[in-house]
Amino acid sequence: MERLIAFWSNHLAISTVGEPLVVALAGSYEREVIRPHVLGRFEDMVRASSQHPAMLVYLDNFQSMGPNAPAARRGRGAGQRGLNENYARELLELHTLGVNGGYEQGDVQELARVLTGWTVRGLAGARLPAGRQRRLGSAPGRAIEFAFEPALHEPGAKTVLGRRYGPGGVDEGERAIRDLCAHAATAELVAGKLVKHFVADDPPVATVARIARVFLDSGGDLRQVSLALVDLDEAWAEESRKIRSPQDWLVATLRASGPRGTDGVADRLAPLLRQLRHPLWAPPSPAGFGDATRDWADPDSLLNRAELARTLATRLGRGVGDPRRLLDVVDLAADDPTRALVDDSSIDPAERFALALASPAFQWR
Repeated sequence: MERLIAFWSNHLAISTVGEPLVVALAGSYEREVIRPHVLGRFEDMVRASSQHPAMLVYLDNFQSMGPNAPAARRGRGAGQRGLNENYARELLELHTLGVNGGYEQGDVQELARVLTGWTVRGLAGARLPAGRQRRLGSAPGRAIEFAFEPALHEPGAKTVLGRRYGPGGVDEGERAIRDLCAHAATAELVAGKLVKHFVADDPPVATVARIARVFLDSGGDLRQVSLALVDLDEAWAEESRKIRSPQDWLVATLRASGPRGTDGVADRLAPLLRQLRHPLWAPPSPAGFGDATRDWADPDSLLNRAELARTLATRLGRGVGDPRRLLDVVDLAADDPTRALVDDSSIDPAERFALALASPAFQWR
């Protein structure tokens, strides 16, 4: 389940990098958008994402105003607000259709108009994380939540991907999201990313097509899609393997360390993940973190893992127990030199433990 949550959080990514207010909202985003829908309907998850303050702030839709909106005609916010295409573009390119999904720049602009007025209530006086306090207005104690503001909404009908959306306020955007989530290109994009994440860096075309068909036939039912992934023979094939992301590797390392391995670690998880270049809720762009071996197997990343493995093993000392027990969970070939080192009782147990955690085999899921 946590692997699915991590996948969908990365698919509908927000980032705290340079975004102080998103720092305060990132936890609620995962709790309210991703977790409730991870085995639900894709459309519901995307809609929840589109209406969460974290996404609206991160991709600037909260300040998007139609050029012919009532507020624009009255001159309110002139020079400060205008039509913002950021979220509409990422909704098409990253969340649904994909970069090759058949949309054009005109569709981005029209979708951005559809989504005008989707803003955030309660930002005035919002409290930011310690060290990043600044006043945003004069209405303290107010909940930060989605709001539809008619004065910011572009009037009239809009056309996205050849489909007309008549005037309907917030319903325009919800209908557009529903149509995008049901599109065949969306099924292909989602299936390709899922197969890449759970099966192989280069997802087999036929396998992607099989998962895409389940997605379409089920109306985006993610429970059925997830079960179809589990049933894939390719997912269990010996040659199918994925490198552990730094977050996965750190969790696996702490589990392998036993109860003592987690002592005093909770307060250090954030800096450790930054050291591993996989900070929590902080991908470098709306595209999320990379999901291939080339993204995590460069020399610098692997050296960081080796250093952390040695630091942890040193801290545990002889409390690591018998390092040979790790041979049961690390898939080492019989002639792998790491096996001989871990089995060599003349070497300090902590050193052997670190060698196992830093071994090539331990880097794979």
